[in-house]
Amino acid sequence: MTALPDQSRLVETAAQLVEAAKRAGADAADAVAFRRVGLSIDIRNGAVEETGRSEGDELALRVFVGERHASVSTNGLSPAAELAERAVAMARVAPEDRFAGLAPADRLARHFPELDLLDSSVPSVETLIERATRAETALLAVPGVSKSGGTSAGWALSGAVLVTSHGFTGSYLGSRHSVSATAIAGEGTGMERDYDGLSKIHAEDLPDPAEIGRRAAERAVRRLNPVQMPTGTATVVYDPRVAVSLIGHLAGAVNGSAIARKASFLQKALGEAIFAPGIRITDDPHRVRGLASRPFDGEGVASEPFDLIRDGVLERWFLDSATARELGLETNGRAVGGGSNPHPSATNLTLLPGEKSPEALIADVGDGFYLTELIGHGANGVTGDYSRGASGYRIRNGQLAEAVSEITIAGNMRDMFRRLVAANDLEYRYAFNAPTVAIEGMMIAGR
Repeated sequence: MTALPDQSRLVETAAQLVEAAKRAGADAADAVAFRRVGLSIDIRNGAVEETGRSEGDELALRVFVGERHASVSTNGLSPAAELAERAVAMARVAPEDRFAGLAPADRLARHFPELDLLDSSVPSVETLIERATRAETALLAVPGVSKSGGTSAGWALSGAVLVTSHGFTGSYLGSRHSVSATAIAGEGTGMERDYDGLSKIHAEDLPDPAEIGRRAAERAVRRLNPVQMPTGTATVVYDPRVAVSLIGHLAGAVNGSAIARKASFLQKALGEAIFAPGIRITDDPHRVRGLASRPFDGEGVASEPFDLIRDGVLERWFLDSATARELGLETNGRAVGGGSNPHPSATNLTLLPGEKSPEALIADVGDGFYLTELIGHGANGVTGDYSRGASGYRIRNGQLAEAVSEITIAGNMRDMFRRLVAANDLEYRYAFNAPTVAIEGMMIAGR
């Protein structure tokens, strides 16, 4: 591919769908078009193991007839009139939903911020092979590594177009460059595996692929000869790459859909201190080159950055228009999935750093557990109960010691959030980001 796609055809197609829906009898409608182009390379033992290329468009139309609504989608080229007539016929027999509807017209975005989401350079297959090869070469050079688990490099371009019957038209394109590596250390039944990887909007923001390969290898080697910790209560220190899972659980619990369904352990926590004083968590859809940045939400609403947690206090839910109406509130521009069934979601969610360095945080622990990997999905969003398989390192006398595996950590997220302490090593590596954090008093089930 040598040129970036022109989205004008998708804008025209979405507008035709909306007009066709109105002609078919819809009172209101919106249409969204998604475009994605991707290229990936997998390397193992110095040879190209797999290449992949994808390209396609998807269209979705949502129509409203009174308080009834329906959605249809296609990845083909169905005639607009046929698709619209099908959607309106479905809406006429759908149950009434008094909360559904387009976003309020006065909340629609009229000015789109420049977020620098598109890298106009398109890497060649040879460039991706070189990136993956550099990662694997560095990985295999680390003493203790027995084999490569594979490295990969990829590029993707994705775009969205949204057109509504009440006057909104918007579109944007975003690019993604990625490199990942998996290393295997040890021999026989004593093998250990670990990984590293990163995605960036612009290729120039990617680190040297050799750094990614080396980091994966060093992590795998350090995991050799693991032991179990004794069962008991201890402070658990979360490495940043697993600390992000905690704010992910928070995001699910404060999602307006969960609140409206009364399916969240934070159901009645709005305005309540659920973290310690000083803890701040932000959600910013306008972060320049942010992996989850967007100039408008899935309903065309102007999104603004806000504090989700300020000084430990829960400030708001994530809301789209329907959940906001159901809860008697106003949307805060967090809808995704427009044109089908929009629902609220976080964007660039970040736990801001504290004052202590990770080393000082670990030193203060004395004896505990440093967590680097979680296994399973044992986090209950309704009760807040938390139980996950885990591996990492023993903290002994304030220092990282032997590798640990085959243990379980447990607690309740209400208690965990209140005891969470953040270090000062925040890096923006993902859509959700967090520094190293420590949580006192967690249960550990080991030997």
